Amino acid sequence: MTAITRRSVLAALAASPLLLQPAWAQTALKLSHQFPGGTVTEGDFRDRLSRMFAAEVEKRSKGALKFSIYPGSSLMKTNAQFSAMRKGALDLSLVPLSYAGGEVPEVNIGLMPGLVTSYEQAYGWKNAEVGKELSRILYDKGIVMVSWIWQGGGMASRGKPVVDPDDAKGMKIRGGSREMDMMLKAAGAAVVTLPSNEIYAAMQTGAMEGALTSSTSLISFRLEEVSKALTTARGGSYWFMLEPLMMSRTVFDKLPKDQQQLILTVGAELEAFALKSSKEDDQQVAVVYQKANAKVVDMTPASLQKWQAIARATAWKDFSEKNASCANLLKLAEKTL
Repeated sequence: MTAITRRSVLAALAASPLLLQPAWAQTALKLSHQFPGGTVTEGDFRDRLSRMFAAEVEKRSKGALKFSIYPGSSLMKTNAQFSAMRKGALDLSLVPLSYAGGEVPEVNIGLMPGLVTSYEQAYGWKNAEVGKELSRILYDKGIVMVSWIWQGGGMASRGKPVVDPDDAKGMKIRGGSREMDMMLKAAGAAVVTLPSNEIYAAMQTGAMEGALTSSTSLISFRLEEVSKALTTARGGSYWFMLEPLMMSRTVFDKLPKDQQQLILTVGAELEAFALKSSKEDDQQVAVVYQKANAKVVDMTPASLQKWQAIARATAWKDFSEKNASCANLLKLAEKTL
């Protein structure tokens, strides 16, 4: 090859977009979460979903996108994940949205007591006005919603079952969000604030007497070992948490359009797996606790209405008074009730 020909080839390559994204180029992404690690087929379904997502995106991108999964808050502390995504310091995370309520007040709607009472209502949010507005707010704050994941939850306790608000009086309870804590306080409980992966130790020492968390976490964190009673979400619950798979907008925007679409497509496809797994865990948690000789009860419609009445007067009111954006979100969410 002559020097002139070589220069012509190099000039053509330099002008080609293929040079920017060569066939062998790979983008390595980090996905963090707080839940126990496992495999694609075994373990906490949130870890499984993360691994399924990574494997499917890698497969369909023909290896252009690769992932490292960091379970159990092994990459960074649980409450640091949301902020890290906003800054572009973390690529993806599957994290309870309400954990970021101190940073973005609007996201507390993801664990608003009594506002969501069924999976059908919960998964309807995505395409409803409330879901579109929440997605827009998150996008403006630097976060892209990849998978909408909702989980029902119940309460494990060291003593009696907690069904009615009166049952919570005098107990030290973990609610999971500022708004959930407000409702519990109004019912006469003392609240304890910590992420779900720290519940076991607090229950074990007696620093906490009861904990509201998802059915999956009630199983995965082995809380039956430190509990004598369980109130399940099988018959409905005032505790439904939005726990999505999210991505840093800074990182997302740097990807080619086809890879962005691939991530969103696979994320949406996995929502059916999340829904199925959540419902299965709502049933399985009762089996696990019964085997551990805990007293297992279900939330009744009448009890749910009592909690909802307290929530309206406390958490909902407080949230709507935060700012105009929160008030609008709550209004849109109430349309789905």
